[in-house]
Amino acid sequence: MASVQSGKMIVGLDIGTSKVVALVGEVLADGQLEIVGIGTHPSRGMKKGVMVNIESTVQAIQQAIDEAQQMAGCEIHSAFVGVAGSHIRGIDSHGIVAIREREVSGADIERVLDAARAVAIPADQRVLHTLPQDYIIDNQSGVHEPLGMSGVRLEAKVHLVTCAVNAAQNIETCVRRCGLELDDIILEQLASAASVLTDDEKELGVCLVDIGGGTTDIAIFSGGAIRHTAVIPIAGDQVTSDIAMALRTPTQNAEDIKIRYACALAKLASPHDTIKVPGVGDRAPRDLSRQALAEVVEPRYEELFRLVQGELRRSGLEHLIPSGIVLTGGTSKMEGAVELAEEIFHTSVRLGVPQSLRGLEDVVHNPIYATGVGLLMYGLKKQNGISFADRRDDDERTVTRSKPAMFERIKRWVQGNF
Repeated sequence: MASVQSGKMIVGLDIGTSKVVALVGEVLADGQLEIVGIGTHPSRGMKKGVMVNIESTVQAIQQAIDEAQQMAGCEIHSAFVGVAGSHIRGIDSHGIVAIREREVSGADIERVLDAARAVAIPADQRVLHTLPQDYIIDNQSGVHEPLGMSGVRLEAKVHLVTCAVNAAQNIETCVRRCGLELDDIILEQLASAASVLTDDEKELGVCLVDIGGGTTDIAIFSGGAIRHTAVIPIAGDQVTSDIAMALRTPTQNAEDIKIRYACALAKLASPHDTIKVPGVGDRAPRDLSRQALAEVVEPRYEELFRLVQGELRRSGLEHLIPSGIVLTGGTSKMEGAVELAEEIFHTSVRLGVPQSLRGLEDVVHNPIYATGVGLLMYGLKKQNGISFADRRDDDERTVTRSKPAMFERIKRWVQGNF
């Protein structure tokens, strides 16, 4: 069996509220990624992106990993893991340093990013990503790549993403109990953006809305850099709950009805199409029109999109997304979701699916796998000395942070073991 540790294989592990997805990608000779294995398993140990049952989560991860190993014909030793949840916070920060040698070096960039990270955050939070937006050299703003430029003072505008310390530790515990090491923990909407957004959309301005089972994750890009992140604790599970309550049917049946028959816009559903709704206990199933089902679902989707719209307005970036809205995640697949979003946002809306794939393209060309594919792409860039965090996403000339990251991992290991 091949080994992921050989560096030729990369694993992405998406631990979601409704499912765990493990994807295995093989790095080809031309540097492209081919997806060779996939494993999925229902998740019962997460609620709104936060761990509520470690044992259940460990079992789901192990099942997904075993399935992916069998399909890919490899042994998995480590993975890039996504993190989401209402504990995620995004804040803008600013750092200033003097340029030591009159020419910006990699060390200067390190120092200015460290200065930007030096902000007060709650004791129960830790910095997950430092995402540069722009650099300023002396009074010259709008610099995307400062390396090698002349000047006296270097400034950096960054977006800091923090997460709850205990949430990250719980994820690490679950992954390690499955016999795996963490290559890195990545914000899920950042990973999803890597797989479904185009460079042109990021440059012009776009809002990604990743609707999962427990949370809806938002990421706003403009000028090629991330400008805002947010999490809304309403997503697909609330739709399932609404169906179960309104139709008086068990939750598992409500989930199946949602996936197979639901429509987010009532006017698109025919009143003549009927579905069978199982009853609770010994009650007989009954017939219901698909339009009546849509009338239950539409208000929840409308509420969700209104909350996203409110977040856009609070961010002050509503006018900076001429590329519109990109919906992704499993709950975005529902018929009528794009049309309803266009009515509410009054802008162009499209469904985001992973792009430019090889291998199991027909399987993962689906918004359900947006985060998993993005984690693989993150791993590929990091293997090439590029990271989404601590630099612009699409700039391949930036300075690698591999040595500081290694020292930081060693420091954390020592602190945790002695």
